[in-house]
Amino acid sequence: MKSILILIASLISICSIAQEKQKPNILFIISDDLTTTAIGAYGNPIPKTPVIDQLAKESTVFTHAYTQYPVCGPSRASFMFGYYPNATQTYGYVSGRENVGPDRPSLTELFKQNGYFTARVSKIYHMGVPGDIEKGSDGQDDPASWTERFNSQGPEWKAAGKAELVQNNPDGSIERKGGNVMTIVQADGDDLVHSDGKTAEKASELIRTHKDKPFFLAVGFVRPHVPFVAPAGYFDPFPFAKIKAPEQVENDWADIPERGINYVTSVNAEMNQEQKQKAIAAYYASVTYMDAQVGKVLKTLKDEGLEDNTIIVFTSDHGFHLGEHEFWMKVSLHEESVKVPMMIKVPGKNPAVVNSFTELIDLYPTLADLASLDYPKAVQGKSLKSLIENPNKKVRDMAFSVSQGGKSFLIRTEKWAYIQYNEDASAGMELFDMENDPKQFHNLAADPSHQKTLKDLQKKLAAKLAEVRKNDLGIDYESSK
Repeated sequence: MKSILILIASLISICSIAQEKQKPNILFIISDDLTTTAIGAYGNPIPKTPVIDQLAKESTVFTHAYTQYPVCGPSRASFMFGYYPNATQTYGYVSGRENVGPDRPSLTELFKQNGYFTARVSKIYHMGVPGDIEKGSDGQDDPASWTERFNSQGPEWKAAGKAELVQNNPDGSIERKGGNVMTIVQADGDDLVHSDGKTAEKASELIRTHKDKPFFLAVGFVRPHVPFVAPAGYFDPFPFAKIKAPEQVENDWADIPERGINYVTSVNAEMNQEQKQKAIAAYYASVTYMDAQVGKVLKTLKDEGLEDNTIIVFTSDHGFHLGEHEFWMKVSLHEESVKVPMMIKVPGKNPAVVNSFTELIDLYPTLADLASLDYPKAVQGKSLKSLIENPNKKVRDMAFSVSQGGKSFLIRTEKWAYIQYNEDASAGMELFDMENDPKQFHNLAADPSHQKTLKDLQKKLAAKLAEVRKNDLGIDYESSK
């Protein structure tokens, strides 16, 4: 009898281990401030992104994915907890936990609760770049989300090498400057001198160490976020003199409301033509460096024989302006700032292209769904599993983004991009025909022939805000205005 009980216990143990191994691993890779216009797979042949481009060929690629807030902190809080920024009133440099409370699990906390090893390497929730990277600190992290967490300290703008500040430096007298500015460093030394090289090394180590049990490994690369720092060799493919700055039109700002002029422009940053070209070239170099680090992590996954049981996500927290409309960086609700790369590789699924509108907030229910986990139905994203199975389907007919403390709004449909400043539109509106004016040069908001379209989009916005605010958070939106 005793031997039979021992045998039964052994069988149960074996079955339990088998079930554990059947759970898919999640490898979640996010780049900081990466715009679709700097990736080969999204149509620009000039940047060198061979690793991401190859991953795209093996994945479901989402061509119309949008951030919910084009700033690091609120964007990351939104997709990690599954709520829109206007639902949680999370607009700053926080984790988001402050407003959702202790009882609503984050994306990775949900996996942790279901037996997964969850780890963060570098920036997943908000970290100040370069500040928190220089110090090697946690930033605005959420400890409950992780079994373990690791930071990747790097020298950032202080890195040894040839440096140049291309922002607010018209006479070129300042070599480098710290903070959220466009300092370029063609750095001495190899990949491991810098944060992203260390991140790739640690992520690879964790894959090797935890390969025998299901894991959710979140890997945050900080490039191409400013400062534009990478080992010097990554700059070689991008001689600045050959870089073409974006097309401009005369008096482009004349029909843009004051709130629509981005916080960093070629004008207020005092950038000359050469500095613009150098900034774009350095951004591309930073992207190429990041791409190479992604390659190291993916190679480790393959070397360890885990590709067939690992779901891979690659995305960014928001886009980035590279001189379009003479705008730089993020915050803007124009296309280059709000559109994000997003691809999901699921074992056993054929590569595909999905043109349905999707949002970063959809990642929470999608990954839970793909891993067959029950998730809180109150989260506001939509599972994209059906699109991975049938790329011709649609889950959304528009995308919704906000900025400027939740008081500026974007409704993006197939034909229209509608931007409204303030809930009553008192600070202006923008309306762009994305089929005939994809670069958003002609604001049609004041055109009498488009007033019906304008009214229709205003109704869509009002309905979306009402939907977003109808949630389980218990926030009094009237008193919080």
